[in-house]
Amino acid sequence: MHRIFQERPEILTPVFDVLDVELPEKAAVDAIVSDVTETRPMARHVDTVLRVTSADGDAFLLAVEAQERRDPRKESSWPYYIAYLNSKYGLPVLLLVACRDRATAAWAAGPFDCGARGWTAQRTYPLVVSPDNIPPITDVRTAMEKPAMAAFSVLTHANSPDIDAILDVLARALARLDSEISDYIYQFLDATLGNTPAGEKWRNIMTFVNYFPGRGTVMERAYLEGKAEGKAEGKAEGKIEGVLRVLEGRRLLVSDEVRERITACTDLDRLDDWLERAGTVESAEGLFDADPEAPPSAPGQD
Repeated sequence: MHRIFQERPEILTPVFDVLDVELPEKAAVDAIVSDVTETRPMARHVDTVLRVTSADGDAFLLAVEAQERRDPRKESSWPYYIAYLNSKYGLPVLLLVACRDRATAAWAAGPFDCGARGWTAQRTYPLVVSPDNIPPITDVRTAMEKPAMAAFSVLTHANSPDIDAILDVLARALARLDSEISDYIYQFLDATLGNTPAGEKWRNIMTFVNYFPGRGTVMERAYLEGKAEGKAEGKAEGKIEGVLRVLEGRRLLVSDEVRERITACTDLDRLDDWLERAGTVESAEGLFDADPEAPPSAPGQD
């Protein structure tokens, strides 16, 4: 979950908004080495460390940790990360912990105290994002405007009963975006959702480009928008594939008649409409409800 902050730092602004922490406008964000190993002891690595610099030159470090479950060892390693990074870089440090479930989030919020004899020498307050404060993105327009934030919303709500609807909305949004953005998010979610029910749902909807070698992804290319550049027929084939994949990913029965009508269509605008409707219709036949009187399309006539 932490890597998306490196690759798509624009989500820092909406995440900080929900945490009610001010982020400088037009801040520059750069990933720095996350190794916090001393000369001899055991290796320690923060998931992600970012340097956030405002236009006036003020800067701070943001250490990001993805936490799947309660881990008592973090109660001492997180304060260590903060102290080490502050000492090494001479900058103030914030710790952001991303969780997928409320119980882990409640624990991760701390505070974590270090002290003895009734005296607290150090107290750590992580910032925590979880299903409680990251809103689910369930409309296509918002997902298109903020695709990285929509992907992070998927991660935090991966165990939610509404995850199918959230994934369907993101899939429909990505189908309309440039491949440089959509292909990355396709594969990012494949890698981070893993072998969970949400991951299986996502793989039933999409295919992927290999941005994460060695992470267990199995598909090479997304065809939802058609990747045959400059060829209208190639684009139509991609959209047709997208419509069918969304319907099948939602476990809707696609009859031979419906499949033939979809695959025979070459009208890109109509295919776009079907692609959007495929995420919400109650049956595959519902794709055509907006034009109920129209006969099935013959090849080359749509």
